[in-house]
Amino acid sequence: MAINRPAEPLWGHETELALANFDVSGRPLPIEVVHALAAIKVDAAEVNGARLDPDGGEVAQRFRAIAEAAARVEVGEFDDHFLIDVFQTGSGTSTNMNVNEVVAHLASAASGLTVHPNDHVNAGQSSNDTFPTAVSMAVVVQITATVLPAVAQLTESLAAAATRFATVVKSGRTHLMDAVPIFLGDEFDGYAAQLREASERLQTSLPRIGRVPLGGTAVGNGLNADPSFGADVVARLAARYGIGLSIAPSRFAAQAMRDGIVEASSHLRALGVSLLKIANDIRLMGSGPATGLGEIRLPELQAGSSIMPGKVNPVMCEMVTQVAIHVFGNDAAIAFAGSQGTFELNTYQPMMAGNVIESGRLLAVACTLFATRCVDGIEADEERCAFYAGATPALATTLNAALGYDRVSKIVKTAVARHRSLLDVVVEDGALDEATARSLLDASRVARGNR
Repeated sequence: MAINRPAEPLWGHETELALANFDVSGRPLPIEVVHALAAIKVDAAEVNGARLDPDGGEVAQRFRAIAEAAARVEVGEFDDHFLIDVFQTGSGTSTNMNVNEVVAHLASAASGLTVHPNDHVNAGQSSNDTFPTAVSMAVVVQITATVLPAVAQLTESLAAAATRFATVVKSGRTHLMDAVPIFLGDEFDGYAAQLREASERLQTSLPRIGRVPLGGTAVGNGLNADPSFGADVVARLAARYGIGLSIAPSRFAAQAMRDGIVEASSHLRALGVSLLKIANDIRLMGSGPATGLGEIRLPELQAGSSIMPGKVNPVMCEMVTQVAIHVFGNDAAIAFAGSQGTFELNTYQPMMAGNVIESGRLLAVACTLFATRCVDGIEADEERCAFYAGATPALATTLNAALGYDRVSKIVKTAVARHRSLLDVVVEDGALDEATARSLLDASRVARGNR
């Protein structure tokens, strides 16, 4: 597949080989992972320089040049030089070498010193510990800085809708059938609560996702790395980014399995489950306008048909449901890949990284758009909601205490069969006087329940 190569590539031989070998999808590894790898190189260079040359000689100068070059990559200055396909060597070695080569080139040019991508930029490291560390870091940063704020925004929009609709009484529904009346506000408050729990699950998982194997080098035993190297670099990264990163209790386990990424994906999937339910409910409540439920009116964003004039569709709900289903697919691939770690290394990591980062990005955007272009503009059709609330046969549930379940069942069946109101049938039956029946069958009273 054709890629847009920069006019003067900064990479070296290993990157060139990877570009040739992995001409697969035309979809590069997410740039967030590249930025995280570069961040690791920044702090690794500073730790190495201070340890190997505390007096500030040429060795320290070289590592300072590496840190400065890696910092430029970290902030996205050279994003067009990281094009290796997401379907690449399973350890992420190709992307790690891509970063090493670009940083070495920049550091050499800036300092006039010889900077080797392996001996210097990769000092104290292996792809097998830096790449999983970078993926975990990128996921923690994304969830913290992007996903959680977007979920919070949508939660606030749903909570505001709950307040707007606090006194709008409507029919409840279970099994897609009429149920006792509820308030539309309670329904939206339930949606907000659902997202708060999704957010809580993501937040509580961050410390586990952020346990990384840096310093384990090739197989987890730390060969060729100073014993304090990994912890020192991770502490600096955690402080710089303000996130929860820590050395995993077992570097062997952290390199051999990617359970933290599997967990992150599972919670993103759970968020997708919540969004799918909420979006489907909202588009059903907005269905119509003449032959659907029509309890709410969604913002009219665009024409809904190329042939039917005036038709408007619940397009934002449809977008959200498609995103959720795509996230389910990403999660299925991540779960299977997570189960395939063999001995000391999982070799499915680039695909896992691509999927989990994509899921987070899609969900964050979907939440923001759903909030601003749909939920914030929803209006209730109070008259229609009240009609359904008064017409639902389930309203008769409130008569159980006075008349008993069996007698109320007969009243309901009679009302439905004759297309009569429950009030008329109850009074006609002589079961209750009109004032008592009217009080018991008041939809707003039923919706309040025991509150």
